[in-house]
Amino acid sequence: MINIPKFFKSLGFAFEGIVTLIRSENNAKIHLLATILVVLVSYFFKLNSHELLWVGLAITLVWVCEAINTALEKLVDLASPKIHPLAKIVKDIAAGSVLIASLFAIFTAIVIFGPKIF
Repeated sequence: MINIPKFFKSLGFAFEGIVTLIRSENNAKIHLLATILVVLVSYFFKLNSHELLWVGLAITLVWVCEAINTALEKLVDLASPKIHPLAKIVKDIAAGSVLIASLFAIFTAIVIFGPKIF
């Protein structure tokens, strides 16, 4: 049986994590501004459902990668307070995932908004 109070408590922790991400990470603030801008531009250009799905996927992918990147950075800092070559590799790879997702988001924006702008 599903424990409804426990579910809502877990949901609260998840929202707390998102708020912490936005408040504590400069890049998350940039992603938030970009998300708001893209949503407004999407509304302005009246994107169809297929275009909205691609834009939504790109936005979600960047946010998920940013959240995982931040979580991994915090975990590595906890596990390895001193500078360690393997810790750097983990952090760099996690940051690279955000870059890859961001490049996909930019590509998506060019494909969808480019023809509408030009």
